[in-house]
Amino acid sequence: MSAPTEARLLVVEDNDTLRRGVQRALRETWSVVDDAATGDEAVGRIATAPYSYDVVLTDLRLPGTDGVAVLRAALERDPRTRVLLMTAYGSIETAVTAMRAGAFDFVQKPLDLEQIELRITHALEHRHLLDEVNDLRAERVARDVREDFVAESPALRAAVELAERAAPTRSTVLVTGETGTGKEVIASLIHRLSPRSEGPLVKVNCAALPETLLESELFGHERGAFTGADRQRRGRFEEASGGSLFLDEIGDLSPPTQAKFLRVLQEQEFHRLGGTRVLRTDARIVAATNRDLSESIRDGSFREDLYFRLDVIRIHLPPLRERPEDLIVLAHRLLEQVARRLERPARSFASDALVWIRSHPWPGNVRELQNTLERAVLLCEGPRIRAVDLGVGRVGPPGPVGEWEVELPPAGVDLREVERRLVMAALRRGQWVQKDAAALLSVSRRKLNYMIRKMGVTHPSWRRNSGAPGGDSDVAP
Repeated sequence: MSAPTEARLLVVEDNDTLRRGVQRALRETWSVVDDAATGDEAVGRIATAPYSYDVVLTDLRLPGTDGVAVLRAALERDPRTRVLLMTAYGSIETAVTAMRAGAFDFVQKPLDLEQIELRITHALEHRHLLDEVNDLRAERVARDVREDFVAESPALRAAVELAERAAPTRSTVLVTGETGTGKEVIASLIHRLSPRSEGPLVKVNCAALPETLLESELFGHERGAFTGADRQRRGRFEEASGGSLFLDEIGDLSPPTQAKFLRVLQEQEFHRLGGTRVLRTDARIVAATNRDLSESIRDGSFREDLYFRLDVIRIHLPPLRERPEDLIVLAHRLLEQVARRLERPARSFASDALVWIRSHPWPGNVRELQNTLERAVLLCEGPRIRAVDLGVGRVGPPGPVGEWEVELPPAGVDLREVERRLVMAALRRGQWVQKDAAALLSVSRRKLNYMIRKMGVTHPSWRRNSGAPGGDSDVAP
């Protein structure tokens, strides 16, 4: 007799005679065949076993926890596990329900051992083929990341490596770091390297919407749920099911929304606003924040239990000022990308520009660097970017506003265009939150509101542009 093939199987059946007979038969072909008599026992075994199972063969109807719960536990442990459901109550409806829940195949009783072995073989072949495809895709994506992602510094290299290790799992990831450090880029990397890469990557900025609109954005709403809700709307949790949901600035969630979000993390269930039907989601959560959530827990603005649900795998992105190895390489790459996107001639840096870049603390990090280079490409008159082009008239290392030395270009400037560019730069650095942009410009929010309206500046996150209830009385949340 040939040696059993390497594979880990789990048989779940409450009929002792049937379970032991199937287990004995399968052990002649495969190396590890564990068993469980109840759904609860199977879920416990799946969670605590030192390995994940390649195939789980489970009865659909079990005492206590049913086969669908076993299915979900197996896929939670390892999305690559292939689950075969067996039942004596076969019907098209039952089969469809099982397949929608993620079952690989469906078997009716009385069981035919040859058919079961054939379907297990098919399931294992499918898993191995999928593993090969995922490995090839991961190698390609990792190669693309190495080409596109500047990570010469040890700290950022460690963050990228952790993201690559976290990607194949279903665990929640919390990305921390200052504004503009690339948290969204890391979330995209995790999604691209994950088994969910064929599914959607849905992004939500929790700081860009007020609480009422954010709940509708996340959970959706039924028709008539509030004034202006003239039709049903799917929320982001529904849209991201089967893929990944990136929640930026998670620390800005209000306490009521935190409670609802915690329930989704724990139960993968939620209601639309104004609805009573329980909906399920299979979205993998990647959250990000520029806040110290431990401090928010101490002051009572963030739930500790939610924090621990989010902080399964934490990836910290260091600020640009702590990545001197990356700075100049990143500046050259961004300059090339900006010029190509704006359809402007390729530029290089003058020596004084490189000195300025090295000396600047970059409080806005990569986002500030990119915006600065975009402005320089638009305003530069020669083939090389100079320090004066980077600083909009500033010469030497940047200092407080009162230390600016303004040098007009020979051809002069359009003061209205300079004002517009400064407003846009402040809005971008403030992530389109008007009060933050106003503070950067040392003007009142009302004054900035007036300037924005006069310039015709719009953004999708602003209520007057979103089509959401609230009219256009305010420009920004």
